[in-house]
Amino acid sequence: MNIFIVEDDEKLRDELTDFLEAYGYDCQSSNEFENITKVILDTCPDLVLLDVNLPYDSGYDICKQIRKESNVPIIIVTSRNTDLDELKSMNIGADDFVTKPYNTQILLARIKARIKTNSDSEIVEYKGLKFYPERSQIIYNNIIDELTKNEMRILSTLISSRGKIVSRDDLMDALWQTDEFVDDNTLTVNVNRLRKKLESLGMIDFIITKRGQGYLV
Repeated sequence: MNIFIVEDDEKLRDELTDFLEAYGYDCQSSNEFENITKVILDTCPDLVLLDVNLPYDSGYDICKQIRKESNVPIIIVTSRNTDLDELKSMNIGADDFVTKPYNTQILLARIKARIKTNSDSEIVEYKGLKFYPERSQIIYNNIIDELTKNEMRILSTLISSRGKIVSRDDLMDALWQTDEFVDDNTLTVNVNRLRKKLESLGMIDFIITKRGQGYLV
């Protein structure tokens, strides 16, 4: 799991990085804060630890900017410890609020809980691909692409049967939930579009065609 640490105190950032990496997390951060929101989103982290007092934009502003683009779990980590600060954090989309100085084991427990909740609710990972059904997004090698409703249903059906052949009839049944008419040609077009999107991310031969039988991932 990848954690992005937004902290302008270099010593504290390095200590936190060493601590979390000792527990198996991959940590990323940046010394450049002017465009930090873009940096965060480009790395596609599994969780963001976000300080409030930062150069340029405040942590609150960054949190709001991230929420316009992503549902990644955000934990506000700050020396501000009033109820008003915590309430403000929750109102702008933060998932949790931890005050400094913090107990590292408690912070670790909060991180584990948020990542698990987010993973259970919306992230499906397979062969390095991260699939977000609730957002109709896929991520591979830190590159994001959007899926149509049909593409999302096809991928969801295939991944749910990973390692097994899914017949074209079963895929058409999955697409029949949409309002549009679905025939054999419509399925072929949507599978090909999905395959091209996966290939553009670097996932060659992710969807395998089994002639006369269906598809396999």
